Amino acid sequence: MSNIMFWLQPVISTFIGWFTTWVAIYMLFHPRKPIRVLGITIQGVFPKRQRQVAEKLGSVVAKELIHFDEIAKMLKDPEQLTSLNPVIEQHLDNFLQVKLKEKMPMIAMFVGDSTMQKIKEGMMEEIALLLPEIISRYTDSLSKKVDIEKIVTEKVASYSSDKLEEILLAVMKKEFWFLEIVAAVLGLLIGLIQMGLSLI
Repeated sequence: MSNIMFWLQPVISTFIGWFTTWVAIYMLFHPRKPIRVLGITIQGVFPKRQRQVAEKLGSVVAKELIHFDEIAKMLKDPEQLTSLNPVIEQHLDNFLQVKLKEKMPMIAMFVGDSTMQKIKEGMMEEIALLLPEIISRYTDSLSKKVDIEKIVTEKVASYSSDKLEEILLAVMKKEFWFLEIVAAVLGLLIGLIQMGLSLI
């Protein structure tokens, strides 16, 4: 019997190393609701600290990852504004060639296509001058209303425990699996060391 236990030491140590790590990872998310056991309240780390996690994540995102000024800068980028020209031009063509003539049919009688083209070109020039100013004022106004930290905090805090676990596992599944493997390997090494010591 003792001979069997001698050879089982690495197996048992490997299992204990893996199992304790698996339990630790499991208890990050479970139990979702507080459970009292022998006067001690047990609850998963993330369900218990979800609000604090949400606030910390919101702070990190707002201060380190996303700045509204950067978003505003991209919106004001001349190349981005120029990329809107085909859409604007298409709407102007539809307005001048269809809608304007429907609302004011007399224009079709007195204004030719060449004149319409000049009107469109003039409008495009004015829009090119006006658009950056409009975008600038819009982003300045929006920056006073948009609180990225608050948005992220409220969004994460409102997630169900299932959703939060799903998101975190999607991001860290490989890392959790690696921890379990490392714990199992360490358990195996400890078991082998115990075998060696028992032979001394």
